[in-house]
Amino acid sequence: MTYLIEGQAGEWEVVIGLEVHAQIVSRAKLFSGAATAFGAAPNSQVSLVDAALPGMLPVINEVCIEQAVRTGLGLSAQINLHSVFERKNYFYPDLPQGYQISQYLNPIVGEGVLTLEMPEGQRKIGIERLHMEQDAGKSIHDQDPQRTFIDLNRCGVALMEIVSKPDLRSPEEAGAFMRKLRSLLRYLGTCDGNMEEGSLRCDANVSVRPKGSDELRTRAEIKNINSMRFVMQAIEYEAERQVGLYDNGRDVDQETRLYDPDRGETRSMRSKEEAHDYRYFPDPDLLPVDLTQEYVDEIRASLPELPDAKRRRFVMDYNLADADAMILTAERETAEFFEEVADGRDAKLASNWVIHELFAILKKDGKDISASPVTAAAVGKLVGLLSEGTISNRIAKDVFEEMVATGGDPEAIVAEKDLTQITDNSEIEAAVDQVIRENSDQAQQFKEGNHKVAGWFVGQVMKATQGKANPQIVNELLRKKLG
Repeated sequence: MTYLIEGQAGEWEVVIGLEVHAQIVSRAKLFSGAATAFGAAPNSQVSLVDAALPGMLPVINEVCIEQAVRTGLGLSAQINLHSVFERKNYFYPDLPQGYQISQYLNPIVGEGVLTLEMPEGQRKIGIERLHMEQDAGKSIHDQDPQRTFIDLNRCGVALMEIVSKPDLRSPEEAGAFMRKLRSLLRYLGTCDGNMEEGSLRCDANVSVRPKGSDELRTRAEIKNINSMRFVMQAIEYEAERQVGLYDNGRDVDQETRLYDPDRGETRSMRSKEEAHDYRYFPDPDLLPVDLTQEYVDEIRASLPELPDAKRRRFVMDYNLADADAMILTAERETAEFFEEVADGRDAKLASNWVIHELFAILKKDGKDISASPVTAAAVGKLVGLLSEGTISNRIAKDVFEEMVATGGDPEAIVAEKDLTQITDNSEIEAAVDQVIRENSDQAQQFKEGNHKVAGWFVGQVMKATQGKANPQIVNELLRKKLG
Protein backbone atom coordinates (compact mmCIF):
# COMPACT_ATOMS: atom_id res chain seq x y z
CA MET A 1 0.00 0.00 0.00
CA THR A 2 1.35 3.41 -0.96
CA TYR A 3 2.18 5.59 2.02
CA LEU A 4 0.20 8.83 1.65
CA ILE A 5 0.60 12.11 3.54
CA GLU A 6 -2.31 14.50 3.88
CA GLY A 7 -1.33 17.99 2.77
CA GLN A 8 -3.29 21.23 2.67
CA ALA A 9 -4.16 20.83 -1.01
CA GLY A 10 -4.42 17.03 -1.20
CA GLU A 11 -2.48 13.84 -0.69
CA TRP A 12 1.23 13.35 -1.34
CA GLU A 13 3.18 10.16 -1.94
CA VAL A 14 6.79 9.53 -1.02
CA VAL A 15 9.46 8.40 -3.48
CA ILE A 16 12.41 6.56 -1.93
CA GLY A 17 15.70 5.24 -3.24
CA LEU A 18 18.27 3.59 -0.99
CA GLU A 19 22.06 3.48 -1.22
CA VAL A 20 23.32 0.64 0.97
CA HIS A 21 26.98 0.37 1.95
CA ALA A 22 27.82 -3.26 2.73
CA GLN A 23 31.25 -4.21 4.04
CA ILE A 24 32.63 -7.13 2.06
CA VAL A 25 33.54 -10.24 4.04
CA SER A 26 37.30 -10.44 3.48
CA ARG A 27 40.23 -10.82 5.84
CA ALA A 28 42.18 -8.10 3.99
CA LYS A 29 41.26 -4.64 2.68
CA LEU A 30 40.36 -3.78 -0.90
CA PHE A 31 43.81 -2.56 -1.99
CA SER A 32 46.16 -3.68 0.80
CA GLY A 33 46.94 -6.66 2.99
CA ALA A 34 45.92 -4.93 6.24
CA ALA A 35 43.43 -6.81 8.43
CA THR A 36 39.74 -5.91 8.67
CA ALA A 37 38.80 -7.46 12.05
CA PHE A 38 36.33 -5.39 14.08
CA GLY A 39 37.33 -3.95 17.44
CA ALA A 40 41.10 -3.73 17.03
CA ALA A 41 43.07 -1.00 18.80
CA PRO A 42 43.01 2.36 16.94
CA ASN A 43 45.41 2.58 13.99
CA SER A 44 46.63 -1.00 14.51
CA GLN A 45 45.38 -2.24 11.13
CA VAL A 46 46.84 0.35 8.76
CA SER A 47 49.22 -0.45 5.91
CA LEU A 48 51.46 2.00 4.10
CA VAL A 49 48.92 2.02 1.27
CA ASP A 50 46.07 2.89 3.66
CA ALA A 51 48.10 5.73 5.15
CA ALA A 52 48.82 7.06 1.61
CA LEU A 53 52.57 7.21 2.02
CA PRO A 54 54.25 8.48 -1.18
CA GLY A 55 55.00 5.78 -3.74
CA MET A 56 52.70 3.14 -2.21
CA LEU A 57 50.57 1.52 -4.94
CA PRO A 58 47.21 -0.23 -4.47
CA VAL A 59 46.78 -3.90 -5.47
CA ILE A 60 43.24 -5.25 -5.98
CA ASN A 61 42.07 -7.96 -3.57
CA GLU A 62 40.69 -10.73 -5.81
CA VAL A 63 38.46 -12.09 -3.00
CA CYS A 64 36.61 -8.77 -2.92
CA ILE A 65 36.01 -8.94 -6.68
CA GLU A 66 34.57 -12.44 -6.30
CA GLN A 67 32.32 -11.34 -3.43
CA ALA A 68 30.95 -8.43 -5.47
CA VAL A 69 30.19 -10.71 -8.42
CA ARG A 70 28.54 -13.23 -6.07
CA THR A 71 26.32 -10.47 -4.66
CA GLY A 72 25.40 -9.26 -8.14
CA LEU A 73 24.36 -12.78 -9.14
CA GLY A 74 22.27 -13.05 -5.96
CA LEU A 75 20.46 -9.89 -7.07
CA SER A 76 19.82 -11.38 -10.55
CA ALA A 77 21.87 -8.48 -11.89
CA GLN A 78 23.98 -7.90 -14.97
CA ILE A 79 27.65 -8.66 -14.29
CA ASN A 80 29.86 -6.30 -16.24
CA LEU A 81 32.90 -8.15 -17.52
CA HIS A 82 34.71 -4.81 -17.86
CA SER A 83 34.76 -2.37 -14.92
CA VAL A 84 36.98 0.52 -13.91
CA PHE A 85 38.11 1.98 -10.58
CA GLU A 86 38.04 5.78 -10.45
CA ARG A 87 39.16 8.47 -8.05
CA LYS A 88 36.40 10.36 -6.27
CA ASN A 89 38.08 13.57 -5.15
CA TYR A 90 37.18 15.26 -1.90
CA PHE A 91 39.01 16.33 1.24
CA TYR A 92 38.34 15.03 4.72
CA PRO A 93 40.80 14.42 7.57
CA ASP A 94 40.12 10.67 7.73
CA LEU A 95 40.81 10.24 3.99
CA PRO A 96 44.63 10.37 3.77
CA GLN A 97 44.83 10.16 -0.04
CA GLY A 98 42.57 13.16 -0.58
CA TYR A 99 40.41 10.93 -2.79
CA GLN A 100 38.39 7.75 -2.48
CA ILE A 101 38.95 4.89 -4.92
CA SER A 102 35.48 4.00 -6.14
CA GLN A 103 33.65 3.12 -9.38
CA TYR A 104 31.51 5.49 -11.39
CA LEU A 105 30.96 5.12 -15.14
CA ASN A 106 31.79 1.42 -15.31
CA PRO A 107 30.66 -0.42 -12.14
CA ILE A 108 31.21 -4.14 -11.69
CA VAL A 109 27.44 -4.89 -11.43
CA GLY A 110 24.60 -3.35 -13.41
CA GLU A 111 20.82 -3.55 -13.11
CA GLY A 112 19.14 -6.20 -10.98
CA VAL A 113 16.05 -6.75 -8.81
CA LEU A 114 15.08 -7.51 -5.23
CA THR A 115 11.62 -9.00 -4.60
CA LEU A 116 9.78 -8.01 -1.43
CA GLU A 117 6.89 -9.93 0.12
CA MET A 118 4.50 -7.25 1.35
CA PRO A 119 1.02 -7.73 2.89
CA GLU A 120 -0.59 -6.52 -0.35
CA GLY A 121 1.55 -8.85 -2.50
CA GLN A 122 4.97 -9.01 -4.14
CA ARG A 123 6.89 -5.82 -4.96
CA LYS A 124 9.85 -5.95 -7.33
CA ILE A 125 12.34 -3.21 -6.50
CA GLY A 126 14.88 -2.36 -9.18
CA ILE A 127 18.60 -2.34 -8.42
CA GLU A 128 20.36 0.42 -10.34
CA ARG A 129 23.94 -0.78 -9.79
CA LEU A 130 26.47 -2.24 -7.40
CA HIS A 131 29.90 -0.70 -7.33
CA MET A 132 32.94 -1.28 -5.15
CA GLU A 133 34.81 1.34 -3.18
CA GLN A 134 37.16 1.75 -0.24
CA ASP A 135 35.87 3.00 3.10
CA ALA A 136 37.26 6.08 4.82
CA GLY A 137 38.71 6.21 8.33
CA LYS A 138 36.89 7.46 11.40
CA SER A 139 37.02 10.89 13.02
CA ILE A 140 36.60 10.75 16.81
CA HIS A 141 35.33 13.98 18.35
CA ASP A 142 34.35 12.99 21.89
CA GLN A 143 37.65 12.06 23.56
CA ASP A 144 39.12 15.55 23.94
CA PRO A 145 37.36 18.93 24.24
CA GLN A 146 39.76 20.64 21.83
CA ARG A 147 41.06 17.96 19.48
CA THR A 148 39.72 15.44 16.97
CA PHE A 149 41.43 12.05 16.71
CA ILE A 150 41.67 9.94 13.55
CA ASP A 151 41.46 6.12 13.47
CA LEU A 152 42.46 4.72 10.07
CA ASN A 153 41.59 1.08 10.79
CA ARG A 154 38.56 1.27 8.47
CA CYS A 155 40.43 3.22 5.81
CA GLY A 156 40.63 0.98 2.75
CA VAL A 157 38.09 -1.59 3.94
CA ALA A 158 36.17 -2.96 0.94
CA LEU A 159 32.57 -1.80 0.51
CA MET A 160 29.83 -2.64 -1.95
CA GLU A 161 27.47 0.27 -2.58
CA ILE A 162 24.14 -1.20 -3.66
CA VAL A 163 21.88 1.46 -5.18
CA SER A 164 18.15 0.88 -5.60
CA LYS A 165 15.98 2.60 -8.15
CA PRO A 166 13.46 5.12 -6.72
CA ASP A 167 10.83 2.35 -6.59
CA LEU A 168 10.09 2.31 -2.86
CA ARG A 169 6.88 4.00 -1.79
CA SER A 170 6.69 3.76 2.00
CA PRO A 171 8.88 3.55 5.11
CA GLU A 172 7.61 -0.02 5.53
CA GLU A 173 8.86 -0.98 2.06
CA ALA A 174 12.23 0.60 2.80
CA GLY A 175 12.48 -1.43 6.01
CA ALA A 176 11.47 -4.60 4.15
CA PHE A 177 14.09 -3.87 1.46
CA MET A 178 16.83 -3.53 4.07
CA ARG A 179 15.80 -6.74 5.86
CA LYS A 180 15.59 -8.72 2.61
CA LEU A 181 18.93 -7.37 1.35
CA ARG A 182 20.63 -8.14 4.66
CA SER A 183 19.24 -11.68 4.58
CA LEU A 184 20.47 -12.18 1.00
CA LEU A 185 23.98 -10.87 1.79
CA ARG A 186 24.23 -13.20 4.79
CA TYR A 187 23.04 -16.20 2.75
CA LEU A 188 25.69 -15.40 0.14
CA GLY A 189 28.36 -14.88 2.80
CA THR A 190 29.42 -11.57 1.24
CA CYS A 191 28.55 -9.26 4.18
CA ASP A 192 27.85 -10.13 7.81
CA GLY A 193 25.14 -7.44 8.05
CA ASN A 194 26.14 -6.29 11.54
CA MET A 195 24.73 -2.76 11.53
CA GLU A 196 25.91 -2.13 15.09
CA GLU A 197 29.51 -2.65 13.88
CA GLY A 198 29.06 -0.46 10.80
CA SER A 199 29.15 -3.40 8.37
CA LEU A 200 25.83 -2.32 6.85
CA ARG A 201 24.83 1.33 6.53
CA CYS A 202 22.16 3.06 4.53
CA ASP A 203 21.67 6.43 2.83
CA ALA A 204 18.04 7.22 1.99
CA ASN A 205 17.07 9.54 -0.88
CA VAL A 206 13.62 10.94 -0.16
CA SER A 207 11.29 13.15 -2.17
CA VAL A 208 7.53 13.68 -2.30
CA ARG A 209 5.06 14.38 -5.08
CA PRO A 210 1.29 14.87 -5.41
CA LYS A 211 -0.65 11.61 -5.46
CA GLY A 212 -1.02 10.37 -9.04
CA SER A 213 1.94 12.35 -10.37
CA ASP A 214 4.89 10.65 -12.04
CA GLU A 215 7.37 13.53 -11.63
CA LEU A 216 10.55 13.19 -9.61
CA ARG A 217 10.96 16.27 -7.42
CA THR A 218 14.00 17.52 -5.54
CA ARG A 219 15.27 14.94 -3.09
CA ALA A 220 17.15 15.08 0.19
CA GLU A 221 19.70 12.43 1.10
CA ILE A 222 19.76 11.16 4.69
CA LYS A 223 23.25 9.81 5.42
CA ASN A 224 24.58 6.85 7.39
CA ILE A 225 21.45 5.41 8.99
CA ASN A 226 22.54 2.44 11.06
CA SER A 227 19.40 0.52 12.02
CA MET A 228 16.28 -0.80 10.27
CA ARG A 229 14.03 1.10 12.66
CA PHE A 230 15.88 4.37 12.13
CA VAL A 231 15.64 3.96 8.33
CA MET A 232 11.85 3.89 8.59
CA GLN A 233 11.64 6.69 11.15
CA ALA A 234 13.98 8.97 9.19
CA ILE A 235 12.02 8.52 5.95
CA GLU A 236 8.68 9.19 7.65
CA TYR A 237 9.93 12.38 9.28
CA GLU A 238 11.65 13.64 6.13
CA ALA A 239 8.61 13.02 3.92
CA GLU A 240 6.34 14.92 6.30
CA ARG A 241 8.92 17.76 6.54
CA GLN A 242 8.97 18.14 2.76
CA VAL A 243 5.17 18.14 2.47
CA GLY A 244 5.13 20.88 5.12
CA LEU A 245 7.55 22.97 3.04
CA TYR A 246 5.45 22.63 -0.13
CA ASP A 247 2.25 23.42 1.79
CA ASN A 248 3.84 26.68 2.91
CA GLY A 249 4.91 27.69 -0.58
CA ARG A 250 8.57 26.87 -0.06
CA ASP A 251 10.93 24.62 -2.05
CA VAL A 252 12.85 21.55 -0.93
CA ASP A 253 16.61 22.05 -1.09
CA GLN A 254 18.79 19.36 -2.59
CA GLU A 255 20.95 18.63 0.41
CA THR A 256 22.52 16.01 2.62
CA ARG A 257 20.82 15.54 5.98
CA LEU A 258 21.54 13.62 9.16
CA TYR A 259 18.96 11.68 11.22
CA ASP A 260 18.97 12.33 14.98
CA PRO A 261 17.25 9.31 16.59
CA ASP A 262 17.12 10.97 20.01
CA ARG A 263 15.00 13.83 18.67
CA GLY A 264 13.35 11.84 15.88
CA GLU A 265 14.22 14.40 13.21
CA THR A 266 16.54 15.05 10.27
CA ARG A 267 18.95 17.99 10.26
CA SER A 268 20.77 19.70 7.41
CA MET A 269 24.47 18.85 7.04
CA ARG A 270 25.49 20.40 3.72
CA SER A 271 24.28 21.03 0.20
CA LYS A 272 24.16 17.87 -1.90
CA GLU A 273 27.13 17.40 -4.20
CA GLU A 274 26.68 16.42 -7.83
CA ALA A 275 28.90 13.84 -9.52
CA HIS A 276 30.92 16.52 -11.31
CA ASP A 277 31.84 18.06 -7.95
CA TYR A 278 33.95 14.98 -7.22
CA ARG A 279 35.95 15.24 -10.48
CA TYR A 280 35.88 11.49 -11.14
CA PHE A 281 38.61 10.09 -13.38
CA PRO A 282 40.06 6.57 -13.87
CA ASP A 283 42.65 5.73 -11.23
CA PRO A 284 46.01 5.69 -13.06
CA ASP A 285 47.47 3.21 -10.53
CA LEU A 286 44.87 0.50 -11.25
CA LEU A 287 44.18 -1.40 -14.45
CA PRO A 288 40.57 -2.04 -15.50
CA VAL A 289 38.99 -5.21 -14.09
CA ASP A 290 38.37 -7.58 -17.00
CA LEU A 291 36.53 -10.80 -16.14
CA THR A 292 35.73 -13.82 -18.28
CA GLN A 293 32.25 -15.29 -18.61
CA GLU A 294 33.71 -18.60 -17.46
CA TYR A 295 34.83 -16.97 -14.20
CA VAL A 296 31.32 -15.55 -13.63
CA ASP A 297 29.70 -18.92 -14.44
CA GLU A 298 31.93 -20.70 -11.93
CA ILE A 299 30.82 -18.29 -9.21
CA ARG A 300 27.18 -18.73 -10.27
CA ALA A 301 27.51 -22.51 -9.94
CA SER A 302 28.81 -22.11 -6.38
CA LEU A 303 25.89 -20.01 -5.11
CA PRO A 304 23.91 -21.46 -2.20
CA GLU A 305 20.15 -21.91 -2.29
CA LEU A 306 18.86 -18.37 -1.76
CA PRO A 307 15.95 -17.25 0.50
CA ASP A 308 13.19 -17.10 -2.14
CA ALA A 309 14.03 -20.52 -3.57
CA LYS A 310 14.35 -22.02 -0.11
CA ARG A 311 11.00 -20.58 0.96
CA ARG A 312 9.28 -22.11 -2.09
CA ARG A 313 10.91 -25.48 -1.35
CA PHE A 314 9.80 -25.39 2.29
CA VAL A 315 6.21 -24.79 1.17
CA MET A 316 6.33 -27.58 -1.43
CA ASP A 317 8.43 -30.22 0.32
CA TYR A 318 7.40 -29.67 3.92
CA ASN A 319 3.84 -28.48 3.27
CA LEU A 320 4.37 -25.42 5.44
CA ALA A 321 2.27 -22.27 5.37
CA ASP A 322 3.96 -19.54 3.35
CA ALA A 323 4.11 -17.24 6.40
CA ASP A 324 5.94 -19.92 8.42
CA ALA A 325 8.31 -20.65 5.53
CA MET A 326 9.17 -16.93 5.31
CA ILE A 327 10.05 -16.82 9.01
CA LEU A 328 12.19 -19.97 8.80
CA THR A 329 14.12 -18.83 5.72
CA ALA A 330 14.73 -15.21 6.79
CA GLU A 331 18.15 -16.25 8.10
CA ARG A 332 20.31 -19.03 6.69
CA GLU A 333 21.17 -20.33 10.19
CA THR A 334 17.46 -20.61 11.08
CA ALA A 335 16.67 -22.51 7.88
CA GLU A 336 19.52 -24.95 8.49
CA PHE A 337 18.47 -25.41 12.12
CA PHE A 338 14.87 -26.17 11.08
CA GLU A 339 15.90 -28.67 8.41
CA GLU A 340 17.96 -30.63 10.94
CA VAL A 341 15.01 -30.64 13.37
CA ALA A 342 12.58 -31.75 10.63
CA ASP A 343 14.83 -34.42 9.12
CA GLY A 344 12.68 -37.57 8.91
CA ARG A 345 10.07 -36.10 11.30
CA ASP A 346 6.76 -34.23 11.24
CA ALA A 347 7.79 -30.99 9.51
CA LYS A 348 4.79 -28.94 10.68
CA LEU A 349 5.42 -29.97 14.27
CA ALA A 350 9.10 -29.14 13.84
CA SER A 351 8.16 -25.73 12.43
CA ASN A 352 5.88 -24.97 15.38
CA TRP A 353 8.56 -25.86 17.91
CA VAL A 354 11.22 -23.75 16.24
CA ILE A 355 9.00 -20.72 15.59
CA HIS A 356 7.08 -20.68 18.86
CA GLU A 357 8.96 -22.51 21.62
CA LEU A 358 12.58 -21.95 20.58
CA PHE A 359 12.12 -18.38 19.32
CA ALA A 360 10.38 -17.43 22.60
CA ILE A 361 13.43 -18.58 24.57
CA LEU A 362 15.84 -16.80 22.24
CA LYS A 363 13.84 -13.55 22.37
CA LYS A 364 13.66 -13.69 26.16
CA ASP A 365 17.45 -14.08 26.42
CA GLY A 366 18.24 -11.63 23.60
CA LYS A 367 20.05 -14.28 21.56
CA ASP A 368 20.00 -15.32 17.93
CA ILE A 369 19.80 -18.92 16.80
CA SER A 370 23.57 -19.28 16.53
CA ALA A 371 23.65 -18.96 20.34
CA SER A 372 20.75 -21.35 20.96
CA PRO A 373 21.01 -23.15 24.33
CA VAL A 374 19.69 -26.33 22.67
CA THR A 375 20.99 -27.98 19.54
CA ALA A 376 18.91 -28.77 16.46
CA ALA A 377 19.60 -32.47 17.03
CA ALA A 378 18.17 -32.27 20.55
CA VAL A 379 15.04 -30.38 19.44
CA GLY A 380 14.63 -32.95 16.66
CA LYS A 381 14.68 -35.79 19.20
CA LEU A 382 12.04 -33.96 21.27
CA VAL A 383 9.81 -33.50 18.23
CA GLY A 384 10.27 -37.19 17.45
CA LEU A 385 9.21 -38.23 20.97
CA LEU A 386 6.15 -36.02 20.69
CA SER A 387 5.05 -37.14 17.22
CA GLU A 388 5.52 -40.82 18.15
CA GLY A 389 3.26 -40.37 21.17
CA THR A 390 6.03 -41.20 23.64
CA ILE A 391 5.32 -37.94 25.51
CA SER A 392 2.40 -35.52 25.59
CA ASN A 393 2.60 -31.89 24.50
CA ARG A 394 2.50 -30.74 28.10
CA ILE A 395 5.34 -33.08 29.07
CA ALA A 396 7.28 -31.98 25.98
CA LYS A 397 7.21 -28.38 27.22
CA ASP A 398 8.51 -29.47 30.63
CA VAL A 399 11.26 -31.50 28.96
CA PHE A 400 12.15 -28.54 26.75
CA GLU A 401 12.55 -26.28 29.79
CA GLU A 402 14.91 -28.86 31.30
CA MET A 403 16.87 -29.03 28.04
CA VAL A 404 17.25 -25.25 27.98
CA ALA A 405 18.35 -25.14 31.61
CA THR A 406 20.79 -28.08 31.55
CA GLY A 407 21.53 -28.82 27.89
CA GLY A 408 20.36 -32.36 28.59
CA ASP A 409 19.26 -34.96 26.04
CA PRO A 410 15.45 -35.20 25.79
CA GLU A 411 15.39 -38.99 25.65
CA ALA A 412 17.56 -39.20 28.78
CA ILE A 413 15.37 -36.64 30.60
CA VAL A 414 12.19 -38.58 29.76
CA ALA A 415 13.73 -41.88 30.92
CA GLU A 416 15.28 -40.43 34.08
CA LYS A 417 12.07 -38.72 35.20
CA ASP A 418 9.73 -41.47 33.98
CA LEU A 419 7.77 -39.09 31.78
CA THR A 420 6.68 -41.56 29.11
CA GLN A 421 3.08 -40.96 28.08
CA ILE A 422 0.46 -43.37 29.38
CA THR A 423 -1.43 -44.86 26.44
CA ASP A 424 -2.88 -47.92 28.17
CA ASN A 425 -6.67 -47.46 28.03
CA SER A 426 -7.34 -49.39 31.21
CA GLU A 427 -4.88 -47.33 33.27
CA ILE A 428 -6.31 -44.06 31.94
CA GLU A 429 -9.88 -45.32 32.40
CA ALA A 430 -9.17 -46.06 36.06
CA ALA A 431 -7.97 -42.47 36.56
CA VAL A 432 -11.04 -41.09 34.72
CA ASP A 433 -13.42 -43.18 36.85
CA GLN A 434 -11.77 -42.02 40.05
CA VAL A 435 -11.94 -38.33 39.08
CA ILE A 436 -15.66 -38.62 38.13
CA ARG A 437 -16.41 -40.53 41.33
CA GLU A 438 -14.72 -37.89 43.48
CA ASN A 439 -16.42 -34.97 41.68
CA SER A 440 -20.02 -36.01 41.28
CA ASP A 441 -21.32 -32.42 41.44
CA GLN A 442 -19.28 -31.40 38.38
CA ALA A 443 -20.35 -34.58 36.59
CA GLN A 444 -23.99 -33.63 37.19
CA GLN A 445 -23.34 -30.13 35.81
CA PHE A 446 -22.06 -31.70 32.59
CA LYS A 447 -25.15 -33.88 32.27
CA GLU A 448 -27.32 -30.79 32.75
CA GLY A 449 -25.69 -29.11 29.75
CA ASN A 450 -22.65 -27.29 31.17
CA HIS A 451 -20.15 -28.84 28.75
CA LYS A 452 -17.47 -26.33 29.65
CA VAL A 453 -16.79 -28.41 32.74
CA ALA A 454 -15.29 -31.11 30.49
CA GLY A 455 -12.07 -29.12 30.24
CA TRP A 456 -11.87 -29.04 34.03
CA PHE A 457 -12.20 -32.85 34.12
CA VAL A 458 -9.40 -33.22 31.56
CA GLY A 459 -7.18 -31.09 33.76
CA GLN A 460 -7.96 -33.20 36.82
CA VAL A 461 -7.17 -36.46 35.01
CA MET A 462 -3.90 -35.03 33.70
CA LYS A 463 -3.06 -33.89 37.23
CA ALA A 464 -3.82 -37.33 38.63
CA THR A 465 -1.53 -38.95 36.04
CA GLN A 466 1.22 -36.31 36.46
CA GLY A 467 0.53 -35.08 32.94
CA LYS A 468 1.42 -38.41 31.38
CA ALA A 469 -2.01 -39.56 30.18
CA ASN A 470 -2.65 -39.37 26.44
CA PRO A 471 -4.98 -36.32 26.15
CA GLN A 472 -6.87 -37.76 23.18
CA ILE A 473 -7.73 -40.95 25.07
CA VAL A 474 -8.67 -38.89 28.15
CA ASN A 475 -11.12 -36.80 26.10
CA GLU A 476 -12.68 -39.85 24.45
CA LEU A 477 -13.22 -41.66 27.75
CA LEU A 478 -14.65 -38.55 29.46
CA ARG A 479 -17.15 -37.95 26.65
CA LYS A 480 -18.23 -41.59 26.85
CA LYS A 481 -18.57 -41.69 30.65
CA LEU A 482 -20.04 -38.22 31.21
CA GLY A 483 -22.32 -38.31 28.21
